[in-house]
Order: sequence, then C-alpha cells, then structure tokens
Amino acid sequence: MWQSSPPGSIYDHIKVASFSIGADGLIEQWSRRAAGLFGMSSAEVVGKDPIEAFMPAELRPDAHRRVGEILDGKEWTGLVPFRIPGENAVRGLAEIYVMPSETETGERAALCIVVDVGALRRIETDLAASQAIFGQSPFGFVLFGTDFTVVRANKRFATVFGGEADDHRGRTVDDYLARAEAERLSATLKRVLETGEAVTDLQLVGTPPGSVGRRHWSMNLYRVHSGSGRPVGIAGLATDVTQRHIAAREAASARRNLALLNEASARIGNSLDLETTARELLDVAVPGFCDLAYVDLYQGLLTGEEASPASWGRHHQESGTGSAQLRRVAHASAVSDGLAGVLPGGGGVTEADGDAGPPALGSVHRYAFHSPCAVALRTGRVEDVPGDERGFVHSTLAVPMVAHDVVVGLVQFSRTKGSEPFGERDRALATELAARAAVCIDNARLYRREHERALILQRSLLPPGDPEAAGLDIACRYLPGNTATEVGGDWFDVIELPGHRTALVVGDVMGRGLRAAVAMGELRTAVRTLALLDLEPAEVLSALDEVARGLGTPGGGERSDGFGAGGGAQWPSRAAHKSRDADLSEVYLATCVYAVYDPVTRRCTFANAGHLPPVVAEPGEPALLLDVPPGMPLGVGGEPFEEVEVELKEGALLALYTDGLVESRDHPLDEGLDAFREALAEPSQPLEDVCDHVLSTLDTRHGEDDIALLMARIQGLAPDAVGDWRLPRELRSVARARELARTQLTAWGLDDLVDTTELLVSELVTNALRYGEGEIRLRLLRDRTLVCEVWDAGLVQPRRRRARDTDEGGRGLQLVGLLSAAWGSRRTPRGKTVWFELALPDGAPAAELSVEQLLSMY
Repeated sequence: MWQSSPPGSIYDHIKVASFSIGADGLIEQWSRRAAGLFGMSSAEVVGKDPIEAFMPAELRPDAHRRVGEILDGKEWTGLVPFRIPGENAVRGLAEIYVMPSETETGERAALCIVVDVGALRRIETDLAASQAIFGQSPFGFVLFGTDFTVVRANKRFATVFGGEADDHRGRTVDDYLARAEAERLSATLKRVLETGEAVTDLQLVGTPPGSVGRRHWSMNLYRVHSGSGRPVGIAGLATDVTQRHIAAREAASARRNLALLNEASARIGNSLDLETTARELLDVAVPGFCDLAYVDLYQGLLTGEEASPASWGRHHQESGTGSAQLRRVAHASAVSDGLAGVLPGGGGVTEADGDAGPPALGSVHRYAFHSPCAVALRTGRVEDVPGDERGFVHSTLAVPMVAHDVVVGLVQFSRTKGSEPFGERDRALATELAARAAVCIDNARLYRREHERALILQRSLLPPGDPEAAGLDIACRYLPGNTATEVGGDWFDVIELPGHRTALVVGDVMGRGLRAAVAMGELRTAVRTLALLDLEPAEVLSALDEVARGLGTPGGGERSDGFGAGGGAQWPSRAAHKSRDADLSEVYLATCVYAVYDPVTRRCTFANAGHLPPVVAEPGEPALLLDVPPGMPLGVGGEPFEEVEVELKEGALLALYTDGLVESRDHPLDEGLDAFREALAEPSQPLEDVCDHVLSTLDTRHGEDDIALLMARIQGLAPDAVGDWRLPRELRSVARARELARTQLTAWGLDDLVDTTELLVSELVTNALRYGEGEIRLRLLRDRTLVCEVWDAGLVQPRRRRARDTDEGGRGLQLVGLLSAAWGSRRTPRGKTVWFELALPDGAPAAELSVEQLLSMY
C-alpha cells in the first residue's frame, strides 16, 4: 500500500519506510522506501544484521539486547540514530516502531516501520509557520480550490465578510462581489490556475455586508502546488486600500483643481467683452469641473447703467418680490442636447412675464426671493440648489460672482447622476473660479464704460453729417476700432474760411483711451480757433504745436526734451509712436496735416506735422503722394513747418487719411500706401463710391486702429461767379466800387442784395482809403453765399468800436456787422483783407433792422 500511494501523498513528505527482521535477527525484507531512506538496495542489506549495517559502533551492544527482546515478542518504539547516505557520515534520527510477528512456521520475527524525524520536524515547522501566516495575518487570506470555491479563509477575511472562517468554505466569488467585479476576479483566477503566473495589485471594489460605503481592495493571487508540483489551488491575499484610494483620489482632485485654476488664469479674461468672459469661464468649467453650467449677470451691468454696482442687487433688500433683473449670458453642457432640455437652470426662476421655467440664453429674468440663487446673490455666499428627483441633476452649486466685495452676477455649476456630488473642496474651487471671472467681468465693465464715454466724446467732436464747402465735393468716413480696441485720437475736420476758402484737417493723437480722445478734442478746438484767425497753414501748425506742448506737460510748461534729431524726409512709422505705456507727455504728441483750398484759383496750400502725405488723383493720371515735407509731430517743438502750394486740376481727387487705413502689423507702410494709390485708379466715380471702394479694397485689419478718411473732389468756382477789380487810391473809387457791385449783382440776378451790398462796399472802400495804404482791390464771390472782399496794402487791422454821440464817424463797421451775415479781416502777404458775407435770397422779404439795432449805433 505504501509503495503504490499516489504522488503528492503525505508519505512523500514525511519519509516513511519499512523492513522486516527474520527469526535469526537478520533483515529478511527491504522496501523501496527503506532503500531510499537509508541509501542501500535490498541486495546490500537482505540477510545482514540491521544493527551492524545501520547503527554506530558505540550503540550496537544495547541495540543487540533490544532486538533480542523484540524477538521474544516485546514491542518497542524509540529514536534511533542512523547514517544518512551520501552525507559524509552525517547522522540522522529516525523514529522506529517495531512490532513482533510470526513466520509461517511459527517462529518469532519483527516488522519495523521507520519515520525520518528530521522530515517530521520540518513539516511541523512549516505547518506552524503556515498556520501563523494564515491564521494570524492582519490581511484577508483565502485559498481557492481548483474549482474556484473557497477551501479555506482566515479570520481577517471572515471579519470583513461576516461569519466564522469555516463558514466560507465552498463559497464562490459571486458571494462577495457584484457581478462585474466577480466576473473579472473569476477570469483572473482561471488565468492564474492555467498559466501559473502570479497577479499582483488586482484592484477590486465591493460593499461588505452591513456596510453602506464601497471598499477598495488590492489582491495578490498565486498558484499553490503539492509536493510533487501538482496545482492544488490559488491563494489570495487581499489588502484594504480604501484609505489609500481616497487619498489618491483627493490628490488627483487637488491636481485637477490646480490645473483648472491654471487653465482659468490663462483662458479667462482674454477679452474685455462681458459675454465673452462669461463663456470663457464655462469653457474652463465644463466638462473639467461639472457637467452643466449657466452664467447670469445683472441687467444693469450689461446695459451700462451709471448706478453703482451695489445698487443692482439692492432690490433684494428693498423688496421681497425677488432678485434684481439678470440676463442669462452663457450656457455650457457636456450632456446631449435632448437631455440638456430637461435639466434645471436654477431653482426659483421667475420670468419677467410671470411664467416660471428655465431662462433661455439671452433672456432677462428674476429669482424668487427665498430661492437658493436669490439667497446667494443677496448674501454673497455659495448655496446648494436642490436637485429634481425626476431629473438628471443631483448636485448644483449657486456661486455668486464677487468682485471687489460687490456681486456682479451668478454662476451655477451642476453635476448629473453618475458624477460625484460636490464636496467642500469643490465649493472652494467653484468660489475661486467665479471670483476670477467676476474680476475680469468688472474690469470689462469699467473698460466698456470708459470706452463708451470716449466714443461719445470722440464722435461729438467730429463734423456732423456730410460737410459742405465751396468748390469742393466732400465725402468722409470714420471707422472706430472694434470693442476690443481702445478709442484712438483720430479726427478730421472741414472748416469754412473767409472768401469761400476751406480748411481740410486730418490728425491723429498718439496713444489710446480716454486721454487720447480728450487730447484730440482739445487740439481740434485749437485748430478751429486758429483757423478762424485766418492764419497761413504753417502758422496754424506752429501755434498748434505750442498748444500741444502746453497740454502735454504737467503744469502747462514747455518741455525741454526733443523728439529725435533733424527733420528728415522719411515718413515716420506710427507704430513706433503708439504705445499703451505712453506717459502723460507722449499722450499729447500728435500728427496733423492742414490744407487750405481756394476755389477761385484751385490752389491748395499744405503744411504737415509728422503725418502721412496727402494723395492726389487727377483724371487720367495715376494717384500720387504729394511731396509735402513731413515736419515733426505736434508737441515736439523746435522745428519750423514748411508750406507747399499745389494747383489742382478740375475734377482732381484729394485724399487725407490716418495711418489706420494703410498700416497694420502684418504689412509695411509702403505696401499700404501703394495699395491706397491703386484703389484710387478710378477717381471719376461718385465720391461716396470711391470711399466705399477704398475701404473694401484695402486690407485695413480693421479693429487694430481707428480709420479717418477725408476725400474732396476739386470743383473750382466758375469764372462768371467771380468779380475782381482794382481801384486807384482816390475818392471817386468809392462810387466806382458801388457801381461795379451793383452791375455784378444785377448780372447774377441778385437784385435783392444790391442796396445792402452797395452800402457795405462803400463803407469798406472808404475805410481802405482812410486808414489803408496802396492800391485797393474789390472782389465779389458768388457760391452758396455772397462774399465781398476789399484788399489794401495797410497792415493795421480794422477794429469795431462804439461811436460817441458827438462823433461824426466810426459807425461803418457797426453797420457792416448789423447788415451782414458775417464779417472780418485777415492779413495777407502784402497787406490785409476786410470782408463781409451775405446770405443769398430765398424768395422771402429781407429782414429790416429794428429800432433798437439802429439806435445801438448812436
């Protein structure tokens, strides 16, 4: 029986052998296991004395006595040393059980069973160690059989899953885990049993009996073999890693939150537009932080009300009807469109028309007074919004958007079923995200307010409607930068001068923002004032330069620093001057081109202060840049301005413009100027069409800078609309002047103006004879009004004064002032010109002077 035991039996481990002793005390039978234990074959030992064969010499006498006793029928059990074969005479220790027996003939014999005590001790040690590991381990230990049922489980395993350790015998993984996890563990057990490859750190999730929370385990699995190497099962060691999993999840959440904050810093606030900033917030939050989000801003903030931000939410305290009006400006969802339609957009919503329901994007609504959203707006604290049991949202945070201790709006973050509900860490992150967006929105609000004020100021200083001028067909375009660009200092103006002349002005203050717009307004006003003094263009720019230097220096003093060296003939790049970091003095640096056009001679006089050159396109000729010395920008000082006089052909096109039309970051200035000239290839088209064609053709990169374009088509006064005479310096010239005026007005069909014109011409010619010098020149101009000019070589300017009762004269200029629409005087290169202007008759009777007006002259 022992020799035919199957492999892997207990006898393979404890080394049991047997042999028999005959009546003569010699070995009679020798088993194979005995041969293996003692290292001697049956041929070597059968017929020999076992004492002499195995026992050490010093023990043999006592051993012979014992054998004799056994053969006399006495059993014996004891420990006997023996020599281990092949171990260099090393002794082993065997436990021998000797049982007396009888032969067929009735003689006494003995049967001996031998057990290797060393092997038994090793087995005992292994069993003790195994029992200690299995029974005393603080980890769950389970042994699965080859049929994947539990063969044995330790006490720790039973503590987690209930009952006693023996109660778990025969159970399967389905008794411990949900279906998905059980199937995954079963597949792993099968793979380990088939391949013998161990599996470490298998992550499993389950809910132990009597527990409400899920636990996480890390399980190591390895195949168990018998002594012969045959697989007998799979051992599993499970460690509870729930706390480690929670810590890892919190660490991942912290990393995610830091990444979200970093992304928020980079993506929120890139625009100064309120709605865009709100959308940037949701782009960061969805789906990285939540599944659904809305942003509501106070309506007063969006409409630009001048009231303080705190007053937008004061409606909460002053009335119990609900929150102040809000507008839904942004919405983002990570769920499907069909699902998003049933998700709540904030509890307690009351629409302006009284209907309840989620507000649509762009709609104006209120929150009910006691709703979580209204409470959040009122208190400035985060509130939880209850989820709809029938809906898909189970966790919502209503987060007030607070900037500088003022609530500007509300953002709602929602998570749908399947996502983890918001925790305290999430509440802190939501507050931080909303606060960052709120600061950007408040900055955008302040910028929008300043931008709108600057636009109002800027546009109020531009010529209203379509300007008109004698001898000119005028069209203009002004395109401000988009809402993301600060207001600039571009301006243009058309100023009527005496003698039906016209001043054309285009300028650009360097810098941006409200200060640039204010500086532009001050300079434009100064230009108009200087133009009315009828100064030459170079004189106007020189005086304007002094004004600009006074404006640009704190205290109005003159600056000592220069702007570069030398005038040069190169047109300065405006990109080099425009800096958002310009200091107070730089903001008042400006470029300007000032031109005066005389329709009688069709001559135009230009002076330039660092501006781009005018462009002239004559019929049948390519457009040209006029060679006008650029000069230095206004506010620099130290350099005189030069004038250039150009005679323009009938029908020619004159264009003045700012750099926004021809210069951009992507194209050099020369390319822009060439493209502008090419766009004027057909100057004979209607002037409005030419303007539109220029703006649509040029790559203006609109939005980078303001654009001002002033175009004028030359239409000189017809020769028959001008009367020009020279009169000798003698008394009869007064009568001659009256006669010439009467004849000319009759030829023009202006009989209604003959008497008034005769009277006023007589007064001006008389003053020229009395106070002037040299030859007298009389000129009448008929266009939209009638202008009379009297020239002489005297330098003394006429001055209107009130005559005393005893004075016989001194009332001529008073009469001119009363009877004319306007009058004045200007210096000329060779004297002065005194002029007056009369409105052309419109068919209505001329107004007569009142008694008070007549008496005011006396």
